[in-house]
Amino acid sequence: MECLVAASSRVRSTTLDIHGHKLRLSHGIIPFRLLAQFRPSASPSRRKLHGTPRYPRRAKLPPDPGTSRLPSEMVDGGARPLDDVRDGDEKHTAELSVDNAEWSPEELEAISALFERPMLQKAPKPVKERPLPLPSPYEIRPSRVPTLKRHVRSASRSVLAPRSSFADRVHKNPEALIGIAREIAALPADSDACEVLDRWTRFLRKGSLSMTIRELGHMGLPERALQTLCWAQKQPSLFPDDRTLASTVEVLARCGQLRMESEMGKYLNSASRTVIEAMARGFLRAGRLHRARKILLFAKDNKRTLDPSIYAKLIAEAGKTPDGYRLASAVLDELGERDDFDLEPQDCTAIMKVCIKLGRFEAVENLFSWYKQSGRNPTVVMYTTVIHSRYCEKKHREALALVWEMESSGCLLDLPAYRVMIRLLVAMNDLARAARYFSKLKDAGFSPTCDIYHDMIKVYAASGRLAKCRQVRKEAEMTGLRLDERTLSLLSEMESDASA
Repeated sequence: MECLVAASSRVRSTTLDIHGHKLRLSHGIIPFRLLAQFRPSASPSRRKLHGTPRYPRRAKLPPDPGTSRLPSEMVDGGARPLDDVRDGDEKHTAELSVDNAEWSPEELEAISALFERPMLQKAPKPVKERPLPLPSPYEIRPSRVPTLKRHVRSASRSVLAPRSSFADRVHKNPEALIGIAREIAALPADSDACEVLDRWTRFLRKGSLSMTIRELGHMGLPERALQTLCWAQKQPSLFPDDRTLASTVEVLARCGQLRMESEMGKYLNSASRTVIEAMARGFLRAGRLHRARKILLFAKDNKRTLDPSIYAKLIAEAGKTPDGYRLASAVLDELGERDDFDLEPQDCTAIMKVCIKLGRFEAVENLFSWYKQSGRNPTVVMYTTVIHSRYCEKKHREALALVWEMESSGCLLDLPAYRVMIRLLVAMNDLARAARYFSKLKDAGFSPTCDIYHDMIKVYAASGRLAKCRQVRKEAEMTGLRLDERTLSLLSEMESDASA
């Protein structure tokens, strides 16, 4: 039978004979795939087509798991498909049997699952990454001859530090040399420093004891420093040594133990530059400016050249008090006569500050021009000093131009820089810029000083801003600062004028 046999749902279970096979069905429904088993074979007279090499027979395609295998009449018509039978509806369960064999729902579900199983696909083959080609031309690194030991020692001393002798590791080691000074300081008062130094004789070299003597000077033990020098003079491997002698002379001069007034000229004639400079630094640190001045005069008379930092330190120390202004001016003239001098930024700034006190503003400008022409960038301290110099000279426009130059150079402003700039803008009566820098000062995390509050009250009072003056006064009092009588009288006058 070639078509689907269907009956009404009211028809009872019947038996159908198809080509000698008996099939019992319920509700008159036969699945199409069961009927396909009993389809009559093709006619014997019908010629079977076999595949030829030219026209090969196409292989059978696997069933599509996504499509239904029921006839369209069953899907579109009123008959119930097999899927509804699998849903567990007991009233419409089909009881099929072939040759008196019944098909259970589990068997039907297993057979349907065989057709719905997807086709297994082969796993893709892993792609093998081809290694990169070798660089062309490819050369094997040639074996090198071991470096000579003396070249290795000169190239890298840190690598050979464990291999070096104990003496090489002691004579330049600050911890060991400072430890010797502590051992000497721990000796009893009636003992000599040679008790400690004798144990370290074979480990010391020339110049080693200079650090030990300086450490004794920091401890306030000039006598022990002198004993160390006397012991070193008896050691042929350690003396003569200018570094040890210079350290001892500086310690004795700083502690006031160097007494050689009558024989200073005779001693300086045979002394080296290192020893003379050490003596001058010792007198400067001790505050004995006139003795340091004598050393500079001796060097000038004997055409001995000393380090310019000695002149700078003497100018800075002499400029601290009005009594030393005359000495500072004389040393400044002597320094200006030298053509081959080189000053550090801190020494140059220290001289500029003294020149402002002396009223020698031209010297400040000359030093500033020389420093920039030497190829170095001025620091924020140097900029602030030059701005203050131009402010004191009443060159406000030139000072303001230097402010723009400092900001364009990328210098990080500090509190003294803000203080000088606000003072300059108050002198120019520039309220807007003064208020802006006052706000920047607080945004940068600085606390305004008392004179900054005075300047801001002054500039606000000049513009008649009484409310702003009260605000600045309240802010200063909240920080614990107390305004001076001049500022308070100015505020009282403004309040009385406002009330009148």
